[in-house]
Amino acid sequence: MNITKKQISLMLVKIGCLKFGNFTLKSGMKSPVYIDLRILVSFPRQLQVIGQAYAQVLQNLEYDRLAAVPYAALPLCCAASLATGKPWIYTRKEAKTDHGIAKPVEGLFKKGEKIVLIDDLVTNGLSKLEVIKPLEHIGLIVKDIVVLIDREQGGEAELKEKGYQLHSVLKFTQMLEILKSEQKIDDDKYQQTIEFLHKTGK
Repeated sequence: MNITKKQISLMLVKIGCLKFGNFTLKSGMKSPVYIDLRILVSFPRQLQVIGQAYAQVLQNLEYDRLAAVPYAALPLCCAASLATGKPWIYTRKEAKTDHGIAKPVEGLFKKGEKIVLIDDLVTNGLSKLEVIKPLEHIGLIVKDIVVLIDREQGGEAELKEKGYQLHSVLKFTQMLEILKSEQKIDDDKYQQTIEFLHKTGK
C-alpha cells in the first residue's frame, strides 16, 4: 500500500496534529503554527499508516536497526519497526543509576551496526545531535535520519554540515500546499505560515 503525502496531510489535520496560533518551539523560535505528533498514540490506525509511510522512506536506506529520539518518536519508531520488521533501540533521557543495569541505550545491538535515527519532525538539528552522540559513543554508526515532517527551517543543512543525511516523509510546505488546495486552511493562514518559513529558513 503506497501512502501519499496528501493522505498523510489530511489525516494529520483531521485528528488535530496541526494547530495555528502563537507558539514557542523547543528551539526558542516563535511560530504561528504548531505540529503536535504526540497525539498519534491515541489513534492506532493512523499510527499504523504513519509507520508504513516511514517504511517507504526506509526501504531506500541500508541499516541494521532503528533508533528513536525520546520521547515523541518512541511510538513512531515502534510503528516503523513493525512496518519494516527491523528492530529498534532508544536512548534514555535520564540515567538509570538506582536500580537495574545502568545503561544509556535500551534494546539489543552490536557494536558497528548501522543505525537510522527516527524522529517526528525537524526544525534545527540540535535534538538529533544530542541523541546521535551517545549512540556513536557506544560504537554504533549513524549516517541517516528520517523524520515525518521537515519544517524546512535549517535542520537539513545543519545536519548535513555535521555529516548526516536527513530524509523526510513530507516537507512542511508540501503539507501546507495540499491543505490549501483541499480548503482545509484559508489563504491568510497559508500565507502567514509560508512567510514565517521563508523568514526563518536557512
